[in-house]
Parts: sequence; C-alpha cells; structure tokens
Amino acid sequence: MIDALGQAEAAVAACFDTPTWAVGEHDLVAALDATHRLEQRLAAVKLTLVRELDGRGTATTQGASSTAVWLRDRLRLGVGAARRLVELAATLDTAPPGVRDALAGGVVDVEQVRVIAATVDTVHTAAGTEAADKAVGVLVEWAAQFDATLLRRLGTRILDHVAPDVAQAAAEAALRAQESRAARDRHVTISEQSDGRLRLAGILDTEAAAALRAAIDPLTTPTGPDDSRTPGQRRHDALADVCRLALRTGELPENGGDLAQVVVTTGYDELTRQLGTAALDAGRHLSAEAVRRLACDAAILPAVLGGAGQPLDIGRQRRLITGPLRRALVLRDRGCAFPGCDRPPRWCDAHHIQHWADGGDTSLDNAVLLCGHHHRHVHHSDWAVRLGDDGHPEFIPPAWLDPEQVPRRNQYHRRR
Repeated sequence: MIDALGQAEAAVAACFDTPTWAVGEHDLVAALDATHRLEQRLAAVKLTLVRELDGRGTATTQGASSTAVWLRDRLRLGVGAARRLVELAATLDTAPPGVRDALAGGVVDVEQVRVIAATVDTVHTAAGTEAADKAVGVLVEWAAQFDATLLRRLGTRILDHVAPDVAQAAAEAALRAQESRAARDRHVTISEQSDGRLRLAGILDTEAAAALRAAIDPLTTPTGPDDSRTPGQRRHDALADVCRLALRTGELPENGGDLAQVVVTTGYDELTRQLGTAALDAGRHLSAEAVRRLACDAAILPAVLGGAGQPLDIGRQRRLITGPLRRALVLRDRGCAFPGCDRPPRWCDAHHIQHWADGGDTSLDNAVLLCGHHHRHVHHSDWAVRLGDDGHPEFIPPAWLDPEQVPRRNQYHRRR
C-alpha cells in the first residue's frame, strides 16, 4: 500500500508541475473530472485507514485520549473535522457494500456517503433488508446527478420508490417523530453582555419559525439605495420593529400591574440639550439622543427631574401621537414617508419634525411617519424633513449627497 500511495503522490506532483495553459479546454475538463474521482477514491482509502487505526486503539497507545484528538494533532485538523472523520469512517465500515464501492469508484463524495448511509438505515428500520438494498442502488444513481443537500431532500421520499406499501405510514411516523423532537428541542436563550446588549440563540419549532419568518421577512428587504445595512442588521431591526408593534397594540399581558412598556428615566438637561445619558428600567444606559428618538412615538409619563433630582413636572400618562391624530397622519403619509421606502403604516413611528423637547407641538403639521430604519437614519444623519406647500412631507438630502439639496418625496405610497 505504501508503495502504491507513493507512486500516486509522485504522479499527482507531476500533474501539479504541468503548465495548464498549454492544455486544451477539452483536456482541462477531463482532467478536472479525473481529479475529482481521484479525490473521492483517496477519501475512501483515508476512511479505511482511520477506521483500522481506530479499531487497533493506536491513538490511546500513543498517548492521545481519542482517535479524534490524535487525528487533530497528527493531521492538523480542527477537532470538529477530526470527529466527523472518525464518525464517517465508522459509518462507511457498516454501510452496505454498494456505498463503499461507489465511494471507492469516485462516483460519490463523502458528504453523499453520509446522506446515503443515514437514509438506508432509515429504510432498513421501516421496510427491512430487501428495501434497504434497493435504496442503495437508487441513492447511488441519484448521487451521480444531485449534491448532498438535494440528495437528502430526495431521500425523504425514497420509500415511495423502494417500498410504496409502507411509505405513507413511515412518512407519518417520521413526521410525528420530527414534530416531537422539535417540541422537545425548542428554546430561546437570552444572554446579557457586559455592555447591556443581548445575545440571542435558540431553535424554533416549525410553527414558530413560520410565524417569525412571516413577521420579519417583509421587513428585511433593503428600504432603498441608501440602505447600507447588512442582512444581519436588517433582521435585527425587523425583530425590533415587530416587538415595537406588539408593544403598541397594548394587548400584551400586564407586568407587575402595568402594561408592557419600556421605561426610560432622564434629566431635563439631557432631554432638552442632548447631554449625558438616560437610564432604562433594567439599569442600562442610553444616550440622550436615543431617548429623544424613542420619545417621538412613546407613551410619555412626564417625570422630568431637575439637577438636584427634585420633581419638576409629574403628569398623567399620555401618548404623544395616537388616536385621531395618528389616523390622520396615516391617511396623509400612507406609510414611511422617506423617499423610496415601502414600509406600511403599522411598521412606522410618528416622528416630530421639531422635537417636542425643543418646543415642537403635537400636531399633524409637526409629524411624519417613519419606519424604524429611517427614523434612526433621520435622527443620526444630515437629512432634514419639512412639510411642503401642499402639506405633504419632503426630505432635504445632505449636501454631500446632493449639492443642490433638491427636496425629495416618497412616490411609492402615492402610486398605490
């Protein structure tokens, strides 16, 4: 074996030294196909060697705790890749001869072998040895046409081809088992970071996943040519928008006797002059600018504290832009008013054109609908908004974007 591998290695080295520019296109394609077949055959040999070494206990004899750890150090692999190599070697060892022959012949790759072996094992459990043997031939034939991902998808219906009499019952049993696993494994973990941010991780069951996608997918598309957010940032903002919409409905369960709400405490100077910070009820801090943005469409409980902490104004809770006023705003703007944005009204905040803390009143003439993304954008950029002569909002781009600063309007909602 060593001599044969040495000869193969020398032959491969010779191929590497051959200048490809001198090879015709037809021969290049043929060489690529041959290289791929050789790669799969070498993978079969490698797995055979790993399985034999694992069976002999070579790793523990040489002082390693496991074959995977030994392979990690010997072949400089990641520990995950080393474990998968050991697992696949064991899988190939117990796989039907047809699967091993297909890999050795370069017909399938190692990921396809993993899929075929798992699928055949499922068929064997559901329909017996004869159906499993038939499944091997069908799956190997499919593997010549489809990659591992598609092969796995096709494999879910393999019983229709090799054992149609038990296919429906097996499919129902598999679906019930899948739903049971999903219900058991569902979870969401919320980990607070040292700077107050949260890390989300978890697994949603099929129904919850469908609901989440239905809620956030419409909000994850770019809002226009100015939207430079990454896909991950757009998903983050979409989730935040969904939470804000839920809070806005007022239909969430009470928490400690109060409606679900975000409580922010700030001082008079911070609010009016945008100085210092503000505190969330959870103990974390926000910049005064962030508080001013949140206050645009929030339920405000005036409890503004002076420099010494004495109460200056404590009034009843009120929503700044709600009821008939918000309905009038929706009728006028029809959605996010920022140029090019298609977000509907239910995803929008009511933004004060002149902030109420700066003396702006709560009226239709001082309000505009903005989606979460463009609300943040207007608060943190040089864009300006005003009402035109016809009473509809128009946006003045910054000079670096348009030296003429020609006002722009959202034409999307007008077309609708």
